[in-house]
Amino acid sequence: MLSHKKSLNILKKTNALLEGHFVLSSGLHSSKYIQCAKLLSHPHLADKICKSLANKIKKNFKSIDLILAPAMGGIIIGYEIGRLLKKETIFCERVNGKFILRRGFHIKKGSKVLIMEDVITTGKSSMECVKLVTKSKAKLIGFASIIDRSTNKTLKIKKKIISHMKIEVPTYKKNKLPKLLRSIPITTPGSRFIK
Repeated sequence: MLSHKKSLNILKKTNALLEGHFVLSSGLHSSKYIQCAKLLSHPHLADKICKSLANKIKKNFKSIDLILAPAMGGIIIGYEIGRLLKKETIFCERVNGKFILRRGFHIKKGSKVLIMEDVITTGKSSMECVKLVTKSKAKLIGFASIIDRSTNKTLKIKKKIISHMKIEVPTYKKNKLPKLLRSIPITTPGSRFIK
């Protein structure tokens, strides 16, 4: 098992953990942003984190038929966890603002589905994926992510999240920013607004 400290060092080494003033996909503001794409762009460094997460998933979910990942952020981690667990992995993508299955992907009725993300903050993308699972009459077994940065206050997911690591990062509504954050120019990362 990879320690929290070693995992943080890998995130910093790959520039996956950024500091500044960010507007997240959820619309919330934060002084830290976790860009797992930067981590995953270094497979040799991400390998230990992915293996650790795959082991946690195996321990917590005895039976998985399919892994569903939201585009963009979940695609690479979904693929890697699917490869490690030897499970079929598909992704959904936004069309006109809503997640749909394309490219011939489908979810079989009754299949046990794990939703896989890179980072979970509010769980909004994951909950949009749940609609696809429900519509297919499949069974949602749970959620997994490299990083869980959710709080009880912001999280829309009511089930347990299996993550490689939990990172506490405060988030703020636009009208409740601390003075220090207001003085830093805004960066808008993430993929929710990609057309």
